[in-house]
Amino acid sequence: MSSRAIPIVPIKIHPRLPRGRFHNGRVAMVLLTQLLFFVTPWLTWHGRQAVLFDFPGSRFHLFGLTLLPQDFVYLAALLIFCAIALFWWTALAGRLWCGFSCPQTVYSQIMVWIERAIEGDRKARIALDAAPWSAKKLALRSASHGTMIAFSLATGFTFVGWFVPVRELVGHVDGWPLFWLLFYAAFTYLLAGLLREKVCLFMCPYARFQGVMFDKDTLVVSYDAQRGEPRGGLKKDATAPRGDCVDCGLCVQVCPTGIDIRRGLQYECINCAACIDACDEVMDKIGAPRGLIRFSSENRLAGKVDSARRLLLRPRVAVYGALMGVVGIATAYGFATRAPLEMNVLRDRAFLVRETPEGWLENGYTANLVNTGDETLILRFRVDGLPGAKLAEPTIVTLAPEKSASVMLRVDAPPEAVQRGSQPLRIVAESVDEAGVSVGEKTSFIGE
Repeated sequence: MSSRAIPIVPIKIHPRLPRGRFHNGRVAMVLLTQLLFFVTPWLTWHGRQAVLFDFPGSRFHLFGLTLLPQDFVYLAALLIFCAIALFWWTALAGRLWCGFSCPQTVYSQIMVWIERAIEGDRKARIALDAAPWSAKKLALRSASHGTMIAFSLATGFTFVGWFVPVRELVGHVDGWPLFWLLFYAAFTYLLAGLLREKVCLFMCPYARFQGVMFDKDTLVVSYDAQRGEPRGGLKKDATAPRGDCVDCGLCVQVCPTGIDIRRGLQYECINCAACIDACDEVMDKIGAPRGLIRFSSENRLAGKVDSARRLLLRPRVAVYGALMGVVGIATAYGFATRAPLEMNVLRDRAFLVRETPEGWLENGYTANLVNTGDETLILRFRVDGLPGAKLAEPTIVTLAPEKSASVMLRVDAPPEAVQRGSQPLRIVAESVDEAGVSVGEKTSFIGE
């Protein structure tokens, strides 16, 4: 029985640094996402934090927009839109989200950069793993992991700054903010600093059900076996047929999940396209056309599709696109018609109807007002819908930005204009100096 040498593979994957257009795209996405994440909480808008998810105050501030609990339908719409967009994008280009924008991928990439800057390139890190513990190894590992922990703490601080005014956190973090800072930092270090690709391989559910959103026209990172096989090194006197793949193994070395794309589509592939950059670089060196590994589909590789239009003209892509359009238009319409003033009216339960000294019939109401805008509103009230009805006394309310108030109102109506039982009435609050700012609420007036 012949024995065969088994290659020694490091337990920890140390991806080689690729070079190329897709790698540049990934770097750009890391920089863009982290710029948005770290800078946004420090922006101000009319004297307050521009973006703040204030759960204790039940308010979400998005620059000039303030969302209240009754506006959470917009948050639900946003989540639905994002879910459909992910399905749409997956049907088009597989797990491109995972390879370029997923927080796990982004933070893992940052941790690899830290490790590479301190411990060296791929060969140096593998050698350091295999070396016995020494003062040098301890110093390098302490420096790299200490830097990762410092970065994780910075992400935890920034994360909390999205929910608690970030300037209040500087120099003073305790209680629940401190707990969530440490919690988020610990998970950032654990998932991105220690586990990395294992999260994609064993913990992420998206990798498991992505196949149901693929079809034979979905673009994925693919190896062109017809062009690349049989593999073999370059030999000047070789007479046997040989494909373009020189079996250099660089596509495996640069892969953050450690797979060989030449084995076909695998759930571990996150479509980061690092193998495309590595292979294109080799093709340039040997004078072969680029694209041995490229974004392609099963039908394209088989020569069944000649036009890129097939990528978009598919039922599932059209359905996902239509659903995105419906949700997006409905949400945009809701925002466009959303007034900076909100009101609800409750009847005074202390009495249904009473007679005034003048012989008129009177009902009582409580108007609850919320100013969701950035300007102070001076409001007056009037009543519509019931002939002859009027407020018992003029009422003016000053409402500061993002403040609420409850106002007691009494509505009087002449007996001859009121029927027995309930009849519709509308109470209107309107700004004295801001044209077009008004809100009305339907209620009822009870007669004798």
